[in-house]
Amino acid sequence: MITVDEARAKLFELAAPTPVEEVALIEAAGRVLARDVAARRDQPPFAASSMDGYAVKTAEVQLHAMFKVIGEAAAGRRFDGHVQAGQAVRIFTGAPMPEGADFVVIQEDINRSGNLITIVNEPGSRDNVRPLGGDFRAGLTVPAPRLLRPNDLALLAAMNIDRVPVHRKPVVALISTGDELVMPGDTPGPDQIIASNTFGLKALFEEVGAEVRMLPIARDNHAALKMAFDLAAGADLVITIGGASVGDHDLVGEVAEALGMERAFYKVLMRPGKPLMAGRLNGAAMIGLPGNPVSAMVCGHVFVVPMIRAILGLGALAPGLKRAELAVDLPANGPREHYMRAEVNEQGWIGVASDQDSSFLTILAGANALLRRPRNDPARAAGEVVEYLPI
Repeated sequence: MITVDEARAKLFELAAPTPVEEVALIEAAGRVLARDVAARRDQPPFAASSMDGYAVKTAEVQLHAMFKVIGEAAAGRRFDGHVQAGQAVRIFTGAPMPEGADFVVIQEDINRSGNLITIVNEPGSRDNVRPLGGDFRAGLTVPAPRLLRPNDLALLAAMNIDRVPVHRKPVVALISTGDELVMPGDTPGPDQIIASNTFGLKALFEEVGAEVRMLPIARDNHAALKMAFDLAAGADLVITIGGASVGDHDLVGEVAEALGMERAFYKVLMRPGKPLMAGRLNGAAMIGLPGNPVSAMVCGHVFVVPMIRAILGLGALAPGLKRAELAVDLPANGPREHYMRAEVNEQGWIGVASDQDSSFLTILAGANALLRRPRNDPARAAGEVVEYLPI
């Protein structure tokens, strides 16, 4: 068996970044920018008023000063003339500053009578003008790689970028295996259970940017498993769930090797999730997850999510761990790294579920964290600081 860190490193070796494609900006949310992009214009592209008021010359701004209003400027419609001494232009927020004016007296500080205005309140020293290029200048670079958030899309749009280069979404094929499984909504036999893992894993992997294909359940025989692998052709990552252990009906590894899989490792020093397998099959990365529902989901968070991020070009990085104070005492941990279902409360304390059985999905559904216990970690007392993975 190998350690969690060693297993993750081997998975990263299998994680080849996907090719680059261009997509419309409106479709780029949640995608990963693959190449640097540069602004095509200044923002703002002209000096603009930041307030509603009157544009005048700075040298003439003082309490009780009077001006003649000679025109108006609004957003999208500039004043074409030139402001001379003693003149003002009515201006609105976002409008281009008129030539000759470099100060906006806000309308609350003005008294207007016909075409004459008087500054009736102390105007202060702020000019209320947004300078040309005050936000960014043409050529400003948005560096890659970068997961594009809504805020990024707003910036790219302002830069006049309508298409962006992104990594293609990796295609992940999910294969549940086992004679005991039926799909939700079907009628299970007396010895069958509902296939649940693929639904949680599909949502998890799509959340981080994958395109997930959920294939039919593969029964515990060579022909069914071979057909499942055939259906997975073209995927960047093939994930089987169950059938990767050492029982007489655990045939995934045997069938995969017969089809040419180059195994990278089998079994990891962790709980839950020890019977984890990985390798390369017909050019695609392959992972064999354990069949226990919690084990599969924990391995999804600990191993597959970082691997998908690496395939998307975001780098070979372990999941980001956070720290919190223990709410309860914990006994010493054994020789395997343990990821315990836990809950971090609003006060920042972390409590651990009393039952860590790897088949109990109700406990996983109530958790918002996986408390990480290192191998051979000594007993911990309430109040000590521990590491956890948010989920």
